[in-house]
Amino acid sequence: MATVITMPRLSDTMTEGTVATWLKKVGDKIQEGDILAEIETDKATMEFESFNSGTLLHIGIQEGESAPVDSLLAIIGKEGEDISALLSGGASVSKTEEAPVASAEETKKEVKAVSELPAGVKIVTMPRLSDTMTDGTVATWLKKVGDVVKEGDILAEIETDKATMEFESFNAGTLLYIGINEGESAPVDSILAIIGPAGTDVSDLAANFKSGGSAVTAPTTEKTVEAAAPVTNNTQETTNTTSRIFASPLAKKIAEDKGINLSQVKGSGENGRIVKSDVEGFTPQAAVQQTVAPVATASAPAAVKPFVPAGEKFSEEIKNSQMRKTIAKRLSESIFTAPHFYLTIEIAMDEAMKSRATINTIPDTKVSFNDMVVKACAMALKKHPQVNSQWREDAMIINHHVNIGVAVAVEDGLVVPVLNFADQMSLTQIGASVKDLAGKAKNKKLTPAEMEGSTFTVSNLGMFGITEFTSIINQPNSAILSVGAIVEKPVVRNGQIVVGNTMKVTLACDHRTVDGATGAQFLQTLKQFIENPVTMLA
Repeated sequence: MATVITMPRLSDTMTEGTVATWLKKVGDKIQEGDILAEIETDKATMEFESFNSGTLLHIGIQEGESAPVDSLLAIIGKEGEDISALLSGGASVSKTEEAPVASAEETKKEVKAVSELPAGVKIVTMPRLSDTMTDGTVATWLKKVGDVVKEGDILAEIETDKATMEFESFNAGTLLYIGINEGESAPVDSILAIIGPAGTDVSDLAANFKSGGSAVTAPTTEKTVEAAAPVTNNTQETTNTTSRIFASPLAKKIAEDKGINLSQVKGSGENGRIVKSDVEGFTPQAAVQQTVAPVATASAPAAVKPFVPAGEKFSEEIKNSQMRKTIAKRLSESIFTAPHFYLTIEIAMDEAMKSRATINTIPDTKVSFNDMVVKACAMALKKHPQVNSQWREDAMIINHHVNIGVAVAVEDGLVVPVLNFADQMSLTQIGASVKDLAGKAKNKKLTPAEMEGSTFTVSNLGMFGITEFTSIINQPNSAILSVGAIVEKPVVRNGQIVVGNTMKVTLACDHRTVDGATGAQFLQTLKQFIENPVTMLA
């Protein structure tokens, strides 16, 4: 019987998805674990694999098109099978009719099964990795059914809408069952896996748990258990022109152990995915030859441009990514909800430049000007807590802890990792933390906890030569500081025109919580700290 595949929910904030690329076409044979398509969410483009075998009979959402979660994505079944009833909506009717019967009968079984767990058996559910998480996606299984699991072993990598986190086992035993396959999403507390003594029969337990209400969008229990091993061993990911590297979990682990850069490895799997044999047979000499091809490939699309005669109008339509839609929505809410006003001040940077040069003479130490700005902001916020506030309809929240968000540009948009208790950190600690968080941000490895709880934000475009700009407040903060480039120019000091180095910063304030005088006093304090860095040690 044909199976209906719907648009998956790949993050807890996802309401619709866009099919970036179909890797299969109608009529192709599909195996369990094959990658069907690449689906774009608000945070990333993710591969979506099949948990069914058969022939691809129908594609419901074409490349570049968007559709709500649970919309008809594809139909897989036997070659030549009649799917007219499914296309006309018959599938949804049959599912609706069957659900109440199964639910009524299985609820009793679930209570019995859960209360009578076999000795040593533990049910592992989808964890809540942040206070806003409602669903999770299994990015990679690092264990397969039958593997021995120890306490502390990493079972899987689980994705939220902003980060991919390792999930470790708190139980020891044998992995008996996998309830959520790679690339699949499920609500928090859904059955993720079952661990227990080897050989224990948990088929009834798994079935009862699922049918009792913890919805897991997966095939039947038998198929899920059988599919677990192939997904881990045979599912590899493919590299494409967005420079993302896709490889099987085993290949990734071997590469990490051997210190091999996967970007230099040529994949031999389906659609160029990197497999175990590719990593084991990799040699640095081969990498030199392999790097020539990607350069030529990457330059090819740039050369293929539509010919536009001089004087003629030409425009191009580019679909909005889910991340771009989210940025647009949240920043629009901020600018239209919070009444913004802006204050700009010019800061002399000569002493800061001397201090930075001295600090960086210390071995293994590198402090940036942005680190100095973050430190100065943290100390100024302690003196002006009104700027470190949040607006609520019933009250104003004054934060006496200082958590500074640092805006980081990534390939698809912008993220804001947070330095907690920044006022208590030294310049070197701030520098190391910002470097670590920025690296995680670019690799999409930030945890939800590392992006939550900011009370103030710093955005710096000085490295791009921008001397002055304004930012939109990162709600629920009351202010954001925009930092420009250091400029060498003539300045007047002690009645003399001399060459000096200056930097402009602009403070965007929410007028509901911060008045003009309050913001100005904060900038004066910030200026004093930066112009005389030694005062930050007081």
